[in-house]
Amino acid sequence: MNRHYASPKGQSFPFSIPSNRFQPRPQPAFRRRRQLFHRLLLLGSVSILLFLFIFPSWRAALLPAISLGLVNSSEDLHHLQTVRYYDLSEMQGTEKGWERGERVLMLTPLRDASSHLPMFFSHLRNLTYPHNLIDLAFLVSDSRDDTMDMLSRMLQEVQNDPDPSMSFGEISVIQKDFGQKVQQDVESRHGFEAQASRRKLMAQARNWLLSATLRPTHSWVYWRDADVETAPVTIIEDLMRHNKDVTVPNVWRPLPDWLGGEQPYDLNSWQESETALALAESLDEDAVIVEGYAEYATWRPHLAYLRDPYGDPDMEMELDGIGGVSILAKARVFRSGVHFPAFSFERHAETEGFGKMAKRMNFSVIGLPHYTIWHLYEPSLDDLRHMEEMGREREAREEEERRKQSAEQKRSKETADSDHSTGPESTSAEDSA
Repeated sequence: MNRHYASPKGQSFPFSIPSNRFQPRPQPAFRRRRQLFHRLLLLGSVSILLFLFIFPSWRAALLPAISLGLVNSSEDLHHLQTVRYYDLSEMQGTEKGWERGERVLMLTPLRDASSHLPMFFSHLRNLTYPHNLIDLAFLVSDSRDDTMDMLSRMLQEVQNDPDPSMSFGEISVIQKDFGQKVQQDVESRHGFEAQASRRKLMAQARNWLLSATLRPTHSWVYWRDADVETAPVTIIEDLMRHNKDVTVPNVWRPLPDWLGGEQPYDLNSWQESETALALAESLDEDAVIVEGYAEYATWRPHLAYLRDPYGDPDMEMELDGIGGVSILAKARVFRSGVHFPAFSFERHAETEGFGKMAKRMNFSVIGLPHYTIWHLYEPSLDDLRHMEEMGREREAREEEERRKQSAEQKRSKETADSDHSTGPESTSAEDSA
C-alpha cells in the first residue's frame, strides 16, 4: 500500500496520509447540474407549501403522499378504535352545502310547547335539505305540560317513517331546568319588567343546548323556534346560499282582520344607531337594552319594518343585533368563541348580544328584509278582552236579528189570519145582494 512517511520535528514515530484523502476536483458541468437540481428541488418544495397554505382542504390528501409515509399520524389514528380524527378545515360551510354533504345541527329550545309540536314536526317533514344531513337537538326545560312525552312520540314516528328520506341523522334530547319563573302567556313573556332576567336565562339554555350537541362534523347550526307557523320548506338552502357567517330572515305574524291583518313580530334584528349607543353609555354596566319597548327609545333601523312584500327576497341588510326565531350560522362562529351572553355584553344579552359579539369578532351578520317567515299569532290579554267584547256584541246583534225576525213572522201571521177571517163574510154579503 502506497503511504507517505514523515517524521515531525522532535518525534521519532512516523504517521501516514492515505492516498485517497484528496479527490479530484469535480468538473464544471457536474457542478452546474447539481446546482440546478438543488434549485428545482427548493422551488418545488416552496410551491407545494404555498399550495397547501392556499388550499388547506388538500393537506389531508397530499401530506401522506409527499411525505413518503413519514407524516402519517392521521392514518395511524384512524386505525385506533378509541381515537377519532377530524379535519375542521373541511367543516367551514359553503353556499351549496347540500351538494357537498355538509351537516346541519338544528337546535330548538322547548318549554311548555306540547301544543306547538304537531305543527313543528309538520315543518320538519317538509324540509327539502337532505334529512340525513340534519342532526336534531332539543332542550326541554321548566315544562309543566307533556312536552317531553309528546316529543318522544313524534321523534319515534318520524324516525320510523316508511319513507327512508324522512328520517333524520343523530337526535339529542336534553333536559335541564333553569328556574324560569316567568309564565308562558304572551303578557308575561313579553312584559318589559321580565325581559332582562328572561333573556339571560334563555341565553343559558341556548348555550347549554349548543355546547352539549355541537359535533366536529357540523358545518352549520340552524336555530328554529317551535312556534313558527309558516316558513318556506327551502329555508335552510335559501339562507345558506348567502354564504354569510350569520343570516336571519324577517319575522312577521298574522293578525285578525280587526287588528290589521299582519304585524312585524321580531324587533330584535336591527342596525345600531347613535341614539342607542348614547343610551348604552348612560346605563349601568349590568343593564340590558331590550328592543321594541317605549322605556328604551333607540331609534334603530329594524329589519322587520323594511319589509316589502314584492321586494327581492335575496336583498341583504347588515345587522348588529338579531332575533332568535330563525338563525342560520356557520359552526365556526361558535367554535371561535361567539355565544349567547347570559350577562350584559355591550348592554345586550342573548340573541342581540350574540349579534354584537359576532360583529366584534369580525363575522358577517346579515338579515333578509324581504324574505319573510310567519310566527304563530298568540292573542294578548287585551286582544282576548277585545275578542270577548266583540263576541258579546255579535251575540247581541244576533239576538236583535232573531227578535226582529220573530216580530216580522208574528205580524205576517196576524195579517194572514185577518185576511182569512174577513174573506167569507164578504162573500155572504155579496150573495145576499
